[in-house]
Amino acid sequence: MNPNTWLRLARLLAACAGLLDSLTGIGLMLAPALTLRAMLVPVPGPESLVYVRFIGCFVAAVGGSYLLALRRGGPRELRPMLGYTLIFRLAAGLFTAAAVFSSALTLPWLTVTVTDLILVAVQTWLLRASKSQDE
Repeated sequence: MNPNTWLRLARLLAACAGLLDSLTGIGLMLAPALTLRAMLVPVPGPESLVYVRFIGCFVAAVGGSYLLALRRGGPRELRPMLGYTLIFRLAAGLFTAAAVFSSALTLPWLTVTVTDLILVAVQTWLLRASKSQDE
């Protein structure tokens, strides 16, 4: 893959994933019930919303890491971000899949699974493409 194409795709992914996670995380922190309803998932009782807000901090932080790498802009910043956010994405995707299939979470949570695992696949592809440029 051409280095300019790789950089454009990595920046696009960083912008989209960064905005998605940042906005979702902020929503979960500031208006958890509204955000969960927008995600079409059941809203837990008020005593559980503090945990949803806490999770929102982490979701926003992952989004912020994409945006920080995007702001700094080059391959030296984007490659590591693609690697370390891969861990969080894989963990979240596998957890939500297991929780849905064990009936701990409702079916609409699979949107989180699908989103995260698609991003895992795209980020893995981009990382491999960037390594082939180095060779």
